[in-house]
Amino acid sequence: MNVARDTVVTIHYTLRNGSGEVLDSSAGGEPLAYMHGGSNIVAGLEEALDGRPVGDRFSVAVPAAKAYGEHDPGLVQQVPRRAFQAAGEVRKGMRFTAQTERGPRQVVVTHLAGDMVTVDGNHPLAGQALSFDVEIADVRDASAEEIAHGHVHGEGGHHHD
Repeated sequence: MNVARDTVVTIHYTLRNGSGEVLDSSAGGEPLAYMHGGSNIVAGLEEALDGRPVGDRFSVAVPAAKAYGEHDPGLVQQVPRRAFQAAGEVRKGMRFTAQTERGPRQVVVTHLAGDMVTVDGNHPLAGQALSFDVEIADVRDASAEEIAHGHVHGEGGHHHD
């Protein structure tokens, strides 16, 4: 069976940044299971997997625009330190959930200066080209429930209580 829309695909992968540094890998662990066509992985990797058979091994370079997007300067903002009073001492690298016009967004503190805190709502890998080494371990048809929910259930996937 080949990778196609509404199939559950199980892959082993190694993710590297533009410098070749390993950022994540399933090596020595459980493979990643995702539903193909559901935008559950970065677009460039999903496109590269489309139509490939079980057992296929390949490498793919994914530009930032098809990975986690370009860095958006509009998602970097300065916020008064008093907005973080409930958090106690604010430090660089702390993560918060900000309520925005588009709903909740994860932000990270990138700079502190006086009474102002700079936060960045971009994904940590935004603006970076990435590369993946991939092996397709399994492909199966997604169940009707998985298709309705938009993600994999069971082993390697999401569990509902």
